[in-house]
Amino acid sequence: MNKGGPVVVIEDDVEDQELLSEIFAKLDYPNEVVFFKDGNAALDYLNRNDVLPFLILSDINMPKIDGFELRLKVHTNEQLHVKCIPYLFFTTGATKQSVIDAYSISVQGFFVKPKSYQKLESTISIIMKYWTECIAPNSMEN
Repeated sequence: MNKGGPVVVIEDDVEDQELLSEIFAKLDYPNEVVFFKDGNAALDYLNRNDVLPFLILSDINMPKIDGFELRLKVHTNEQLHVKCIPYLFFTTGATKQSVIDAYSISVQGFFVKPKSYQKLESTISIIMKYWTECIAPNSMEN
């Protein structure tokens, strides 16, 4: 996990992208926020050797490949697996089955997008604070 790396947001809704961009700017984290409208574009980015993201916030319902399929591709790709990138679902709705399915493929968090701006800001702040404090094997010194 690269705490100074970019936050990858996979979200096909332009309004949600704009809200998240505004909130990240307001919270003033040093991380670049990189948006992708579909999982294939995000996967191409994640597979680059010069990219080590801080975390991934992924919608579930997206064009081309959905969040579950993308998570499986990230989780089973050895090159990406060793990058220790936290993968969180950040979606408009949840069912018990979707949460079970998410955790069965080792997602590190499942969040429903809050309806209010203030709650959305609070949720992003909590996520960023948690993962900033968390350690991973590749963030520790030898």
